[in-house]
Amino acid sequence: MTTIHRPAVSHRIHIATDQARPISGFATRALAVLRIAFGLTFLWAFFDKLLALGYSTGAITNAAGDRTGIDFFAKDGAWLNGGSPTEGFLSHTSADNPLHGFWGSIAGDAWADWLFMAGLLGVGLALTLGIGMRLAGALGGLLYLFMWVASWPLDSNPVIDEHLTGFIVLGVLALTYAGDTWGLGKIWARTPLVKRYPVLR
Repeated sequence: MTTIHRPAVSHRIHIATDQARPISGFATRALAVLRIAFGLTFLWAFFDKLLALGYSTGAITNAAGDRTGIDFFAKDGAWLNGGSPTEGFLSHTSADNPLHGFWGSIAGDAWADWLFMAGLLGVGLALTLGIGMRLAGALGGLLYLFMWVASWPLDSNPVIDEHLTGFIVLGVLALTYAGDTWGLGKIWARTPLVKRYPVLR
């Protein structure tokens, strides 16, 4: 009688599970573009308030409110020429804002001006260069959050405006190593300072 040997058949079932997908090259480049755009936005705000470049600071307007020219380095406009970077925004908060009195009390204070301008410059440089993304995301997000609260009640939406979306974007950029693409993030991460204090990554 002939014995037939059949190969053993495994009855194990392999269940495909979703694996964490690495972010695509296109997505990393998109995040890099977003990072640089936000960085340049912060830097522009810094230099506009520093020198009165004629957009939110130093603009010459007519009776209808249309901009007709630029008063570069405007007296009492440019920070370097006697102006205050915080007074215009904080002194015009709505009377319905629950912190209206607080914002008005610090508008134009030297310490508020210095902190605000240092924040704009530091966050702008960090985002543009792709270094210190965690710290830039936290500090820039906090700055956006303060401006969001100072903008209450909002004009075009009960909750969301550009300050809140900016807060969210900076959080995403800080959590996705957005400084590694088209930035100095990888080089920065290898420095002894960052290796010792990873929060600076």
